[in-house]
Amino acid sequence: MNILMPVAEKVAHHLKTRKETIAVAESSAGGLVAAALLSVPGASAYFLGGAIVYTRQSRSALVGITDAEMAGLRSSSEPYAKLLARTQRHRHAATWGLAETGAAGPTGNRYGDKAGHTCIAVAGPSDRALTLETGHGDRAANMRAFALKTLETMLAVLEAEPKA
Repeated sequence: MNILMPVAEKVAHHLKTRKETIAVAESSAGGLVAAALLSVPGASAYFLGGAIVYTRQSRSALVGITDAEMAGLRSSSEPYAKLLARTQRHRHAATWGLAETGAAGPTGNRYGDKAGHTCIAVAGPSDRALTLETGHGDRAANMRAFALKTLETMLAVLEAEPKA
């Protein structure tokens, strides 16, 4: 968690200063993104909610994304990460939605992605999506790397985006 906190604190500072809010959906980061954001004092001013969307069942129950909405999409992809981020943003009426979906390891996923693959998306006044490949199957290290890159991506968007 120590590696995540400096970035989470910067994200929190921007959100609090701008009076903006965030909702998170993560998969292979396993809740580390939400935990880091919630570890910052005053999180109730900006953090509206989060979900660990790890299975088809949790996708439906926690985020409300239907099989019909998934037509033509696959998990662990940038389009799916964008859908997760947009959905969380709208379901929570947040300024920002933040999502991560991937394969932490030690093996890849059923879609053909190797361990160390994740896709990250931000939805809000501006949007961003990207793919990270760590190149290794160390599950715990990948989870930390995924969470860090997710927070860094959110920070980069906040620093580039004028206040909404």
